[in-house]
Amino acid sequence: MTIRFRTLLTALLLSPVSLLADTLLVKDVNGYTLNAEGDLITFSNMLVEDGKVAGLNVSGSQQTDRVLDGGGKTLLPGLIDAHGHLLGLGANLLEVDLRDSTSAAEAAETVAAYAFANPEQRWITGRGWNQELWSDRAFPTASVLDEKISDRPVWLTRVDGHAGWANSQTLALAGINKDTPDPAGGKIVRDMDGKATGVLIDNAMALVESRMPAASAKQYAAQLDAAGQHLLSQGVTAMHDAGISHAVYDFYLQQAVEEALPVRIYAMIAATDPDLNQLLANGPVIGKQDFLHIRSVKAYGDGALGSRGAALLAPYSDAPHQEGLMVTQPEEFASLFNTVLDAGFQLNFHAIGDRANHLALNQFEKSFKQTDGKALRNRIEHAQVIDVADLPRFAELGVLPSMQPTHATSDMNMAEDRIGEDRMAGAYAWKTLLESGIPLPLGSDFPVELANPFYGLHAAVTRQDRNNQPVKGWYAHEAMTLKQAFKGFTLDAAYAGHMEKRIGTLEEGKWADFILVDQDIFAIPATELWKTTVLQTYLAGDKVFEASGQ
Repeated sequence: MTIRFRTLLTALLLSPVSLLADTLLVKDVNGYTLNAEGDLITFSNMLVEDGKVAGLNVSGSQQTDRVLDGGGKTLLPGLIDAHGHLLGLGANLLEVDLRDSTSAAEAAETVAAYAFANPEQRWITGRGWNQELWSDRAFPTASVLDEKISDRPVWLTRVDGHAGWANSQTLALAGINKDTPDPAGGKIVRDMDGKATGVLIDNAMALVESRMPAASAKQYAAQLDAAGQHLLSQGVTAMHDAGISHAVYDFYLQQAVEEALPVRIYAMIAATDPDLNQLLANGPVIGKQDFLHIRSVKAYGDGALGSRGAALLAPYSDAPHQEGLMVTQPEEFASLFNTVLDAGFQLNFHAIGDRANHLALNQFEKSFKQTDGKALRNRIEHAQVIDVADLPRFAELGVLPSMQPTHATSDMNMAEDRIGEDRMAGAYAWKTLLESGIPLPLGSDFPVELANPFYGLHAAVTRQDRNNQPVKGWYAHEAMTLKQAFKGFTLDAAYAGHMEKRIGTLEEGKWADFILVDQDIFAIPATELWKTTVLQTYLAGDKVFEASGQ
């Protein structure tokens, strides 16, 4: 343990809670929360003492320092996103956004306009393109970018973060040419002559990203501020950051000491970080005010479905010569799993395809026989396409499927094309997994998807997009009830982060993280859920966001 880390950690753990003795009465609200058993309960007022819930439906007159009159509005616990990328969201908010582009040419025009407006930027970076939403459904090429900007390197990440699009200058800086081999777990997309086209998939992205200038603490701070304010405006008061580097680990620790974290962060150390063993040796980080917890590792199994990087047990239905990519090679699983679990850290394994899920479950089963890791609430992140025979194994092994409902509604235009109708029986199988008896923590995977949790609640309950299509829902037999989805974004998400005694519900003794919204989500048609607007957001009883006009 370094001297600097020991000093920061001591400051974090021993710093007194900054909240002064304070009482808040929240009255005249249409309140909903779950209890520890997952039952939905209602309340009309709430007493908060020193930032924590002291009681619901309190009777009699209360002498309090502050009073919040809810005016009959609906109050909910602060929502928890169980899988996102905090600084990635911040970067996305600050760089060129290609989410709405309808073609490669339009995306290149957007990039050119951004580059013109930001002449000081050495690299032009962006995110959000998705060829599956373009009419030709074809990967873009470097030449399209070259026509618009060739004087600076350009690097544009696909919406799922599992592919990147470069211009020719970027390819040259990365040393990528016809003779460059595909790295293990990666793919350089090539033309008929073997020349790199400009798209790199999964581990091949490192060929470019290793040449990019490292982010500074100033950039991290700007990203953190942008992302934090955005999440609070969406009603998200806590999130699980799925894969942080040593540099971000140190940055978060410093921000926690300075009490500058805008939301509660449950951070997962990236298994690919070269300092993983050192960070494991530091032990868990749990601050007294619960704004930063670091006690888990994010490992990377395969790629994504949209870029055909998800690892499948049989070839893709729409590309019979492809079976996807294993980003971490199977022969490396045992050492990685056992190292993380032996250190007492939860292991959260990215697996989208049925092969990646199958191999991960197999290794968890083996490792649990060699370690005490089963009680750590280990997770498979995404768990999108699962062999039907593997579905009950999550509950049997106590491995949590950490899922993102809007992935299903975003993928429905291509998922069946990719894997065929038969394999859809184990895809996005939320209800089946819940009925097996395993908690189902929910998130968005922002900035892959939009961070608004009400979009996730809507997708979970309706299996529809925000145009309410298809009318009867997409594979609607796997839809959740609203209470199940609400639990996924509150109690189950807290449980997945070992924080269910601190946050997730508005029970006595837990932090008073809550939001006021403009409609009663339990009284409106499910098709209207996504339209919910957050009016105010509170962390530990303090207002941290208010919509304009309130």
